[in-house]
Amino acid sequence: MAVSHQQRDQIERRIRAAIDRLLAGQIPPGGACDVKTLAREAGISRASLYRTWGHLKDEFEKRRAAAWVAGQQPDPREARITRLRDLNQRLTGKLARTHTELTQLKERHRLLLSILAAKDDELQRLRREPSTFSRTSPVPVPNQDQGVDGKGVIPLTRS
Repeated sequence: MAVSHQQRDQIERRIRAAIDRLLAGQIPPGGACDVKTLAREAGISRASLYRTWGHLKDEFEKRRAAAWVAGQQPDPREARITRLRDLNQRLTGKLARTHTELTQLKERHRLLLSILAAKDDELQRLRREPSTFSRTSPVPVPNQDQGVDGKGVIPLTRS
């Protein structure tokens, strides 16, 4: 079916209006900022958009790419996906660091428990050993008048 010049102009205006709406962020429910939604919004088939209106499809893709390079996200879903992807990457890194720290803390905890157990064993052993000193008689303290040899050794008195 042949399209008249007037119909052709009307279709082109619809496609350009749909391009402007999509790039302005007016995405219809269930749509995206893509060629499929562009064709649906313009009221033409995708095949027709590719075959007959390919120059407008290319213009749409160039403008969409330029908007993305400029930091604009016409499609809020794409902006959300990008934001969530960045958040996921940050959280994954934080989780890995936390896991490493937890592993180090667990190892430190095991080491400290081992040291504590060894100290407790030593304390229990010392308590079980019979004391060599009597608790009733104090350890003799040498007097200054007993004398000190030249080497700093204090002689013990024998009883």
